Amino acid sequence: MRLFDSLFAGLRALRANILRSILTTLGIIIGVAAVIIMISVGSGAEARMEDLIASLGSNLIMVAPGSGTAGGVRLGAGTKASITEGDAEAIQREIPTVEVAAPSLRGPGQVVFGNLNWATLVHGVTPEYMAAREWEIEHGRSFRPEEINGAAKVVLVGMTLVENLFPDQDPVGEIIRIKRVPFRIIGILKEKGETPMGRDQDDTVFIPLSTARKRVLGARYLGGKKVGAIFVKSYTAELVPQTVESVKKLLRQRHRLRENQEDDFFVRNFSQILETRAKSSRAMSLLLAAVAGISLLVGGIGIMNIMLVSVTERTREIGLRMAVGARGRDILAQFLIESVILSLIGGLIGVVLGLLGSVGIASLGEGWPTVVRVESVILAFSFSAAVGVFFGFYPARKAARLDPIEALRYE
Repeated sequence: MRLFDSLFAGLRALRANILRSILTTLGIIIGVAAVIIMISVGSGAEARMEDLIASLGSNLIMVAPGSGTAGGVRLGAGTKASITEGDAEAIQREIPTVEVAAPSLRGPGQVVFGNLNWATLVHGVTPEYMAAREWEIEHGRSFRPEEINGAAKVVLVGMTLVENLFPDQDPVGEIIRIKRVPFRIIGILKEKGETPMGRDQDDTVFIPLSTARKRVLGARYLGGKKVGAIFVKSYTAELVPQTVESVKKLLRQRHRLRENQEDDFFVRNFSQILETRAKSSRAMSLLLAAVAGISLLVGGIGIMNIMLVSVTERTREIGLRMAVGARGRDILAQFLIESVILSLIGGLIGVVLGLLGSVGIASLGEGWPTVVRVESVILAFSFSAAVGVFFGFYPARKAARLDPIEALRYE
């Protein structure tokens, strides 16, 4: 019996019990679809984490002021004005692994344009801040050196503020008031999206650091050029741990801290935090894919059971085929082909349902990210075919080893 004869014989046998064949493939269909959907959801979560890392700025660490005390009570990080512009200049000048160090101030402010107003965060920054955060200008221009040095009243606005105060017009060149101080808009910041903590990064305005200190954010930062944070960008991700240690050592020297004194500043490695979350998301994706893979194995067991039933039901047919010249390997090929066909049909249907399910989750899940990878589709489909071969081999081998005479006598 040739291979094509075995193939057609297998297809005829499956068509003769089409409802049973469909029910048998359900395990494979569900398993393949589940694998594709779970991997797509997990890959989407990983991609989301990568986007968050990119939105914060690559190779980025932040130096924040230390904890202040009042009446013996520690007030928490950021309550003690302990870092300065000079610290930022020293970090950039003396640490070779640092590409840029950007001092900044931050505080709440009410922005007014015409009869509209919007509460937002006001950032006092330098041009180095834009490089550290990898923040581009969508429209207009950035600050000029003379505007930074001269405390000019110019402002860059985020997309959220544009949508709320300038829904139908170009804001560049317009005058807005921030805490009653007039500012001219010179540029619109490119959209960044949310932070890992859920804060809208585009709900912000940038003004020159000197302007923020003198005109907007008050007397807290006037003395000694105090700043609210320093954003430090390392040249590469591999150099970030070394940069963190170098920054700590330098600041302890500049702040004249003794060995038994705690740091009066905090250093946070954003990339490390997000990468840890990404690893957790990746581990969860693998776990979900493993659970989905179990359903594929269950589907394979279902195929083996049905094929064993089929061998029992068709014992006399097998004996007749052997009596007219079919060899054991022909019978083996016929039943193995039937098993593989069931798996492949289930795999194809599962791939289609998995793709549709991934698209459905992305569209109905309110922005839940899914990324369908070609490798996951190939993996799931290949695994379904392997399941058909593995679980179909035993029933096919049992059929091939039947004694023709005993098979013909079977009732």
